[in-house]
Amino acid sequence: MARWGLIPFWMKEKPKVPHINARAETVHKLPLFREAFAKRRCLIPATGFYEWQQRDDGKQPYRFRRKDLEPFAFAGIWEFARLSGEEILSAAIIVGEPNPLVGGVHDRMPVMLLPEDYDTWLGPKKSPDELRALLRPYDANLMEAYAVSRVVNSVKNDTEECIEPINDEVALRRAELK
Repeated sequence: MARWGLIPFWMKEKPKVPHINARAETVHKLPLFREAFAKRRCLIPATGFYEWQQRDDGKQPYRFRRKDLEPFAFAGIWEFARLSGEEILSAAIIVGEPNPLVGGVHDRMPVMLLPEDYDTWLGPKKSPDELRALLRPYDANLMEAYAVSRVVNSVKNDTEECIEPINDEVALRRAELK
């Protein structure tokens, strides 16, 4: 298990704000992520993810998943650091441009890799250009989205309600318009 929020091996203390995401456009060149992108890439398994849409009545969460309900993998990077004698394995998800489905809700999305790209992503001697070519929007035709309860907004809530669709006419109408 890895801690979510990348801590590079060269950091002397935990960052005040965790680095949970790395942008696809800059992950290969920013000092914070560059070494991990070059040498320590991973697959982060998932069955779905959330994005929030700003509305007049607050932020509405949506869950995104594959239409076939199969698990998938995000493009990730990892690091191993020692801070004050503590050994920490940490990871971050790479985010990039959204596909049209996610773009109707948010301006970014996690990079979902195709199964046929897993070996390339994990391969030891890949060029930055070869790897960056994988950091593209996932096919929106293979995905679906639905509004979920705002109970998902608190990490204290780890229940089925977090993934159950809600009958929110405003949310459904907005999703259909996008």
